[in-house]
Amino acid sequence: MNKPVVIVGAGLSGLRAASLLMEQGIPFRILEARDRIGGRVLSTPVPDRPDLGRFDLGPTWFWAQYEKRIASLVEELQLPTFVQHNDGAMLVERFQIKPPERAVLQENMEERGVRFTGGVQSLMEALAEKIAPEAIELETRVKSIRLDEKAEAVVEAERADGTAESLPAAAVILALPPRLAAHHIHFSPPLPGNILSDMTEKPTWMASQAKAVAVYDRPFWREAGLSGLVISSVGPMEEIYDASPADGGGALFGFFGLPSAVRQQLGEEKVVELAAEQLIKLFGKEAENPRAILYKDWAGDSETAVEEDAGPFKNYKSYGPLPSAGIWEKKLVFAGTETNAEYSGHLEGALRSAEAAVIKITGANSR
Repeated sequence: MNKPVVIVGAGLSGLRAASLLMEQGIPFRILEARDRIGGRVLSTPVPDRPDLGRFDLGPTWFWAQYEKRIASLVEELQLPTFVQHNDGAMLVERFQIKPPERAVLQENMEERGVRFTGGVQSLMEALAEKIAPEAIELETRVKSIRLDEKAEAVVEAERADGTAESLPAAAVILALPPRLAAHHIHFSPPLPGNILSDMTEKPTWMASQAKAVAVYDRPFWREAGLSGLVISSVGPMEEIYDASPADGGGALFGFFGLPSAVRQQLGEEKVVELAAEQLIKLFGKEAENPRAILYKDWAGDSETAVEEDAGPFKNYKSYGPLPSAGIWEKKLVFAGTETNAEYSGHLEGALRSAEAAVIKITGANSR
């Protein structure tokens, strides 16, 4: 290929697609609207306390025994991992005015999730290190994709300083949520109606969710025989897990049951305050003084969510490959976890979708 393959999005799918193209000697460029790589992967340290570790505000774990692509890639990249801590009793919070109940979780050790020692961001960084830095262009927003008079793909992009660039492309890999692409990228000629409909019907994974991580000097709940796992019908967090790194501080993370509209109305400060109060109720006085509570509301992230994502998460059945693109066939290829039917919403799905996209463009198996 004389022209590069243009990859839109520097999340896991985009970076993996780039690494596979590089292995085959195929030129590419990655255009990313954010000022960082990773997409919905976000591993954050506590300000001024990097010694406590990095904490995942996006995806957190994978299941090595079932998810063979990511297990193989982790081994190839020699990334250190550890098994999720679930030892001890779980807490069940049923009533606002009553203390939580302890319960024993019957669990198969072999089915525990696996976490990255440096957070999932370490996977992004390892992939990016395999790619020439100049091939990844941050703060570069794709505005439109068109087919010229010779039916060749052209990508129109805009940088943060307002300068525009027109990029001829051998093909385009849309490695971002289909719904986001449908809302923010103009296609000329228009995409077939069945494709646009499918794109907008695929809910963006994590787009309606928020996540909080409370960071402590140590995982004190383990000393009381608790796993850190909580199931709550009271909230505001409805699921809580031990998020402690392999070495460093202790941490608990939770997903919120509050709808995104309610979170927006309350504001971040109030939502975090409610989460802190819930942790004290669950885990006692030692939960009163976290080093920090890290918070990310993906529904308020314009590079992740669109208006339709504000409602309850539904329509799981829409996940999977998009229909044939007609005149756009092989010029426009979709990737991203939403486009993989079997592992949608997982890191594994993002990787498999990247492999499928590269195979479709090159006509050859990437492995």
